[in-house]
Amino acid sequence: MPKETAVYTHGHHESVLRSHTWRTAANSAAYLVGSLKPHMKVLDIGCGPGTITADFAELVPDGHVTGVDHAPDILDAARATAAERGLENVDFAVADVHDLDHPDDSFCVVHAHQVLQHVGDPVRALREMRRVCRPGGIVAVRDADYEAMTWYPDTPAMDDWLDLYRRVARANGGEPDAGRRLKSWALEAGFTDVTATAATWCYSSADERTWWSGLWADRTLASTYAERAKEGGHADEDRLRAVSAAWREWGGREDAWFAVLHGEILCRK
Repeated sequence: MPKETAVYTHGHHESVLRSHTWRTAANSAAYLVGSLKPHMKVLDIGCGPGTITADFAELVPDGHVTGVDHAPDILDAARATAAERGLENVDFAVADVHDLDHPDDSFCVVHAHQVLQHVGDPVRALREMRRVCRPGGIVAVRDADYEAMTWYPDTPAMDDWLDLYRRVARANGGEPDAGRRLKSWALEAGFTDVTATAATWCYSSADERTWWSGLWADRTLASTYAERAKEGGHADEDRLRAVSAAWREWGGREDAWFAVLHGEILCRK
């Protein structure tokens, strides 16, 4: 496949959207929120069902937000999210982050959450994000780092999940440990003013454990990720069922705890 392309490993199965629709500007873009001003024009790349996009629209009431995604079907959910919240300063379109359909210097802020781990050429993507960002503007990127994820209690089957996911993601052309690479990619893309930080999601309460383990247990059996795992020869149905069962067993443990580490960058143009 061409270097700039990659397969979106997760797809948009219900178990995936269960996670995506939970995301907000507060829990997924806090590193950026303080820099948003009411008049700003924002591009949200890889917007998915639009929950973060809608939050941005509320935070820039005198500005405008454009949400874009490579998958046309998910934009119907994004438009519905904006409509339910009565937002009129937001629109959505299909786009490829490697070749954005916008003139140079179009946006005050260009944002991408959990996107660069799924693209074939993250440096080219960042160059495009830089191109459409206005002088003095901000390119903001946040990605998880799978190898840095940690949990308790440790079990071999959970280790098997992590190994399997990372192999499938890389076979699809992505980089699952993107979080640690964001600063390096940004510098290679030509940014000179880069602030790199880190943040976590943590799941420990009974409700959090049930939600997090359930969505991964279902995703392991029924999502695009599961299909790619089998088609690529990475796992058969029995192995996927064992991993899914391990997730449910982990989620049922009162002492269970899971942390997701994210790398974050704010790049000023």
